[in-house]
Amino acid sequence: MVDVLMRDWSDGHVLLTEVESKDLLRKQGLNAVPTKLAATRADAMLLAEDMGLPAVVKIVSPDISHKSDVGGVMVGLKTVAEVGAAYDTIMAAVRQHQPQAQIVGVAVQPLATAGVEVIIGMVRDAQFGPVVMFGLGGILVELLEDVSFGIVPLTRQDAREMIREIKGHPLLGGYRGRPPVDTDYLEQMLLRVSRLAEEHPEIQELDLNPVFAYRQGAVIVDARILVQGALNSA
Repeated sequence: MVDVLMRDWSDGHVLLTEVESKDLLRKQGLNAVPTKLAATRADAMLLAEDMGLPAVVKIVSPDISHKSDVGGVMVGLKTVAEVGAAYDTIMAAVRQHQPQAQIVGVAVQPLATAGVEVIIGMVRDAQFGPVVMFGLGGILVELLEDVSFGIVPLTRQDAREMIREIKGHPLLGGYRGRPPVDTDYLEQMLLRVSRLAEEHPEIQELDLNPVFAYRQGAVIVDARILVQGALNSA
């Protein structure tokens, strides 16, 4: 298997791969789906067999932010052969849609149990400093624009209010017979992201989307972290 890589941007920013991002988040006590990087078709098949099926395969490229838009994601792969075929399909689709994109490889992870999709983010504002975001997640996040913001450092009350402020809050409390999600756990996730922003000023942006929220706990399914210069030891 290959080592995970970081890709430098011309302005000194570094976009961590999904694999690196999740490793960093887990070190901070945030629950993320185990994810490994494969540089080749054979690597992807071996990793999927080792990590467990069904599997998810996603393109890893510093030039591609929305993987689904370029055919860079395939889910629910039930066999090793399907993983190999998915690798070929993804590579062909990405090269067709973005032929100039730099491709690091693919991320391989076990399929997470579906939950209510939320997003947790962080950005450094010129006036307010680090600001944490929370809202409904998934591929419709930009369309819905149902998010709330809190200035770092967050308190437990801040985190609780951020969750309650979004219009989609009824979805989290149980809707049409669906069980409520673990908002206490989501509050803890927001507080950990706030602390991460405080302790690591080199982290400029953080995007956890989607996060699957469950009746008990939650898990980060996809992650993107942008840093300025070198990332200090976490």
